[in-house]
Amino acid sequence: MLKVYWLPTIKAAIELNANNAAQALVFLEAAAPYELGEPPQFQLGTLYPACIRGQAYLAAHNGTAAATEFQKFLDHRGIVLNFPLGALAHLGLARAYALSGDTAKSRTAYQDFFALWKDADPDIPILKEAKEEYAKLK
Repeated sequence: MLKVYWLPTIKAAIELNANNAAQALVFLEAAAPYELGEPPQFQLGTLYPACIRGQAYLAAHNGTAAATEFQKFLDHRGIVLNFPLGALAHLGLARAYALSGDTAKSRTAYQDFFALWKDADPDIPILKEAKEEYAKLK
């Protein structure tokens, strides 16, 4: 798990943080065959590689590919369960649709994200950022 799932994902996150989306996507190729697998007992399936890959596609301005990655969270809720990335995938999906020019789907994804976060502290930076992005869609 460390060699083929977590290490490539961590390396990709580091590259993404350094604004190198292309290299992040290269590192994530190793994790792709394993990201939808059932995790070992007592370990949550997080789909973390798909999240980082979606963010890398957003950074590379490929909204369609990013949407595909974030959609995995909605399609495989049994893997993600209540892991926080499942809720954040709605925001990633909203951003991907906005980047692709699909404003209607983007609005819907933002609204889904806001519904999940309706009781969250309004000062959370990611929530404030999402509200600003949503306001620009109108």
